[in-house]
Amino acid sequence: MVRIAVLDANRCKPKRCDRICFHFCPKVRSNVEAIVFEESHPKVIESLCVGCGICVKKCPFNALTIVNLPDELEVESSHRFGPNAFKLFRLPILSPGVVLGLLGQNGIGKSTTIQILSGEIRLNLGNYSSPPSWTDIVKHYRGSTLQEYFLKLSENNLKVAHKPQYVNRIPQVVSGEVCELLEKLDERGRLRKIAEQLQLKQIWTRKLDVLSGGELQRVAVAAVILKDADVYLFDEPSSFLDVKQRLAVARAIRSLKEEDKNVVVAEHDLAVIDYLSDQICVFYGESGVYGVVSHVHGVRVGINIYLQGYIPDENIRFRDEPIIFHVKPPTISEAGGEAILEWNQMKKTFEGFKLDVECGEVKRGEVVGVVGPNGIGKTTFVKLLAGIEKPDDETNAALCKLAVSYKPQYISAEYDGTVETLLRSIKQAHFSASWYQSRVLRPLNVEELLDRMVGQLSGGELQRVAIAACLSQEAQLYLIDEPSAYLDVEERLSMARTIRRFIEEKQATAFIVEHDVVAQDFIADCLMVFEGEPGVRGVANPPTTLRKGMNAFLKKMEVTFRRDPTTKRPRVNKEGSRTDRYQHKIGEYYYVAEKQE
Repeated sequence: MVRIAVLDANRCKPKRCDRICFHFCPKVRSNVEAIVFEESHPKVIESLCVGCGICVKKCPFNALTIVNLPDELEVESSHRFGPNAFKLFRLPILSPGVVLGLLGQNGIGKSTTIQILSGEIRLNLGNYSSPPSWTDIVKHYRGSTLQEYFLKLSENNLKVAHKPQYVNRIPQVVSGEVCELLEKLDERGRLRKIAEQLQLKQIWTRKLDVLSGGELQRVAVAAVILKDADVYLFDEPSSFLDVKQRLAVARAIRSLKEEDKNVVVAEHDLAVIDYLSDQICVFYGESGVYGVVSHVHGVRVGINIYLQGYIPDENIRFRDEPIIFHVKPPTISEAGGEAILEWNQMKKTFEGFKLDVECGEVKRGEVVGVVGPNGIGKTTFVKLLAGIEKPDDETNAALCKLAVSYKPQYISAEYDGTVETLLRSIKQAHFSASWYQSRVLRPLNVEELLDRMVGQLSGGELQRVAIAACLSQEAQLYLIDEPSAYLDVEERLSMARTIRRFIEEKQATAFIVEHDVVAQDFIADCLMVFEGEPGVRGVANPPTTLRKGMNAFLKKMEVTFRRDPTTKRPRVNKEGSRTDRYQHKIGEYYYVAEKQE
């Protein structure tokens, strides 16, 4: 039995925890020097740990984690960052001409794997105190394709192009205009084609430091594709992009397989990773503690394995319950739900942009999905409902009479205090209520963050706290802008389930602006589809049924979806496939009935 002990330095409070650890663990108490805390960084405790689990239960900050794993897994150890730190087991197997998708939770080792494959991190096979040489690493992987891969990497005979996860950091290391950067990197002579495919001409002469997140993402993807490399690595290429842009990026990445390149993509959007991948590696384990890379599976089987939480060929169950989608879009009954909000036609004009909103209404207990391209006015519409922006005329001022709770698109961590202090200030006396704990904090995994400082949270953690803070307010209308940003697949679907259940039980109404089609399918009762010319003019159509709205939206996106027969999740049809042509012919872009599939 291999024992992994991990201590989260961000959570532990040395001056308070040392006495607790010494008192409850006899092994530690017998050798106090082994767990001396120095500036929140403890020395090795693993060699002294007997796995009793007392310290884990008694630590008031949830800073300690102890996990027992099978001995046979130890020989497949790939990398460990240090004493009491994250450990990764196995690595994915790459194949030329195949797009390999990496699917798993946040903090489970996907970005670490990409950094190992790019050479940014030199793997240590779990021996962090005395890292092995390249010769030992190559010998360790003898008999597999990774032997040749690391041999070429060690001899600098392997050219790797890597798109990092956080594109907002690019302007900190690269300056100049978009055209200057891409012309300099165009080693394959594809600049004109890629620029047109990713719609970069509109920002061609702009400087990198003034680009939005979505614009930076497209530039970063283009920069990687233009390089002449043997291996292409993409870490979350769909972040900040709308649906049409995500599919355009996916098509551009898939074009690399035609030249027999090795392509690896880590992605959280199920529709995108399904569309662009040929094979899937599932990552499982415990976030921040350890991660295990599964064997390679076909794309449909791999995603279904992840959703079902069970790997048959390894006989491993890594989730207690499977993630299940509805066979048909969830709808509220005809009798239930009175109109809670109505609005007339209204306009909002900015310099260079105009939004026209058609009249509409929503019912109590409804979750309204808001879809459309970036720059089409979705956030502007939500701000109009919230009263942050005012329409050109004052005929819709009555909207502000509703109690509104609003989560903005971009979240800042300016609050100086803990997560618990923040949420208590909103929920006050009801913070400790069992309903609030079980319906909001627990399903959003916020309980484990309560003692953390808001300013120290990661992007995904901050997103979950922001959603919890929005739902904590007493309101009739909840406006949530892009709640899936920075969240992994499980967190996205858990978020969707939490919001749906919350709105139904509170009999309130919610508007959800979201680009993830799978998340929208999971959460929305009806859809508002925005049309027009991005950055110039937008039209907000009234809410319509989920099926009708998805058909109208996907028709403009020029893509069709079908339902997976096992998990019922939406799947993107490959362009020009038999099913894609058939659904185009009958005008059903969302999905067709099972008997027609």
